[in-house]
Amino acid sequence: MAKQDLILLAIDASPVLDLMERALRASDFEVAVVRDRAGLEKSVQEAIPALMIIGEKFVGENGLSISTDMLDRFPTMPILILVERDENGMAKNVLKLGLAGYLYPPLKMQDIVDEVRRALTRARKLGDWVRREVRRTTASLEQKAKISEAERVKLEAIISNIQDGIIVLDETHHILLINRTVRDIFNLADTPVLGRSLRETVSNVDLHALLDRTREGSLKYHEVNFDDGRVYNAQFTPIPRIGGAVTMQDISYLKEIDRLKNDFIHTVSHDLRSPLTAILGYTELIERAGSLNDSQQEFLQRLQASVQHVTTLVNDLLDLGRLEAGFDTRREMVHLGNVLKYTLDVFDNQIKKKSIKLITDVAPDMKLVRANPIRIRQMLDNLIGNAIKYTPMNGRVTVRMSMQESQIILRVEDTGPGIPGDEQNRVFDKFYRASNRPNGVEGTGLGLAIVKSIVESHQGRVWVESKVGVGSTFAVLLPTQE
Repeated sequence: MAKQDLILLAIDASPVLDLMERALRASDFEVAVVRDRAGLEKSVQEAIPALMIIGEKFVGENGLSISTDMLDRFPTMPILILVERDENGMAKNVLKLGLAGYLYPPLKMQDIVDEVRRALTRARKLGDWVRREVRRTTASLEQKAKISEAERVKLEAIISNIQDGIIVLDETHHILLINRTVRDIFNLADTPVLGRSLRETVSNVDLHALLDRTREGSLKYHEVNFDDGRVYNAQFTPIPRIGGAVTMQDISYLKEIDRLKNDFIHTVSHDLRSPLTAILGYTELIERAGSLNDSQQEFLQRLQASVQHVTTLVNDLLDLGRLEAGFDTRREMVHLGNVLKYTLDVFDNQIKKKSIKLITDVAPDMKLVRANPIRIRQMLDNLIGNAIKYTPMNGRVTVRMSMQESQIILRVEDTGPGIPGDEQNRVFDKFYRASNRPNGVEGTGLGLAIVKSIVESHQGRVWVESKVGVGSTFAVLLPTQE
């Protein structure tokens, strides 16, 4: 039996998706449906589809932008775009981008199948033409090989003299190319390493962890630490049909600057706590010393509010300092669903005051996680407190907990103002606050930095998904096993 062509559908759940899936399967095509961008990247790399159909909007992203990105990486891949309506200029845009065509409602099963077959036929003809061109130019390959050898020597000379460490790997993580900087970083001297497994050649635990994470795709930040105090930032970039490249930069001086800054903040914060406590205590004693007029009472309340705000800031800084210093070692078996109930009880009055619709969805098969219950409570308080704070009157806050193999996924969704795209990678920085935050919303700017430190101290990950004017979702991934 001939192998079926695989059609990959990157379309949001809808009746049109169901129709396409039925039509293509009925016409003896193999069909795969992806639910998010990560699934799309993985399917394209592993399954190598014969054709892709991408929605005009897919999980909140622009389908034409996704298609352009795919064509940049896979120029011969036939791609159809599913649009909501046949607008003027759509055909021109499709041709300009190099797409195979487009589909739009109303759709019949035969329309879908015909368009897919037409695109596949055109792609095969293009493939035949490419093969003829390859055969036609074979006669000049020897001459080009000589030029390529000279270029290869030049490339190796350039890479060898780059200050950043560079390792090129095949798909099984065997070394194809390595420069002098990497040899110096790992003390490899002139040891023969080409063709050997990187995992067996280098014994660094952090580098092995990076190799384990390569299945996630591109990695922009991964620390590689050494016993002598050196710290390197490593990135991994997949290279189609070759493997991938690891690049490393020395950030030891940046880590030292960050350590000095944190030590300074922690010391100052610690020294501020005692006088702040004294000030707050004396403001409370003033009222007992005698009656105050209305203006004095108002000034005193403002003073107390300001001192409490600074005290909160100092406490947050001290918490952050303890977390970053690694003092948070208490661990016990914790049920996140039970901790969540206490957090929601604390915010019950605020939820009612703003008439917020609260939705909780906790899976029944939740496993226990080995964690510090106080820190987990603090993490939930900060995430849910932020969601309530930024959600307007009559808005909605959704808290979901579920299992994914041996990991717990927590998602806190709000219908607030959202976070601009160019600011989303900074929301977990200390003291950072979004530029579009509503007036009157106060905070220390440390809540999300504390959340990130708590999650990372439990070997987890936290990230944000947000769209301006729609809302934000903060997601936390925690392993149930150390």
